[in-house]
Amino acid sequence: MSQNRKPPAYMEYAATVLAQIPFRSMSLQERGLFYTMRLECWVNKNLPSDPLTMSKILGLSADEVAISLPAVMKFFKIEGDFIICPELEDYRSHLEERKHKQSQGGKTGSAITNKKRKVAKEIANEESSNNPSSTLSSNSQVPRRGSDESLVKSSTVKLSQVQSIKEKDSSVDSFIKDYEEYEAKEEKDALDNGNNEFVRF
Repeated sequence: MSQNRKPPAYMEYAATVLAQIPFRSMSLQERGLFYTMRLECWVNKNLPSDPLTMSKILGLSADEVAISLPAVMKFFKIEGDFIICPELEDYRSHLEERKHKQSQGGKTGSAITNKKRKVAKEIANEESSNNPSSTLSSNSQVPRRGSDESLVKSSTVKLSQVQSIKEKDSSVDSFIKDYEEYEAKEEKDALDNGNNEFVRF
């Protein structure tokens, strides 16, 4: 799980390292070995104390390690068959302690929140059982919904009636228009035939 992962990095202040006389006194080769061992100790926590074995792990020549190791060991410590970096181990412990406190704080906060929600729910249920008028009030609103539905149905019926009337009026207008056109045609035909007297039907 992600919360069980190892710390991916450590914090280091450049000014603090550069201010230390042992570091300033080291050669370029010794500084290179110092940081290589330091990074290795952060990832794997320790290194073999045997220079030959260490050189194989670090990918360096045994002679380079043997020559530079005495100057570098001022920042490290031998424990049994291994070399550790006390500074990094202290920092690692600090991160683990902070992580543990954050985890405990999160659990405590979650428990408090859940307890508050439970108490609030119990109070609400108790008030509801002791105040039945709230239930009656909520039930009294049910018929209103039915009334709204009746209004919707009534409006739909009226709309249908209006549309039906409009359709009938449209049919009447069409009939009158056709009749007037027919009457005008008859009158024109009568005039063309020389009949000056037109009888309207």
